[in-house]
Amino acid sequence: MPGADWRSESAYGEVRQAEAADIAWEWLRRDGEYQKAFTALAGSELSSAASDDFRRKWGLTFCSRSEKGVRQTSRFLGA
Repeated sequence: MPGADWRSESAYGEVRQAEAADIAWEWLRRDGEYQKAFTALAGSELSSAASDDFRRKWGLTFCSRSEKGVRQTSRFLGA
């Protein structure tokens, strides 16, 4: 909302529709300390201990990374 008039009700329309988690995320992602910690974590080999420490400190959870779940086969679906 750069340049928005903080006194204008219309500038806060989206915020009124937001849930607590949305507002918390917007606050957190602008935090300089969080940005540094995330950059350090993302730039390293992700160990479960480092990930656990990060989650505990910032109160976050992460989805597992996707994995290839289909075996390679020469069979194809067909009629």
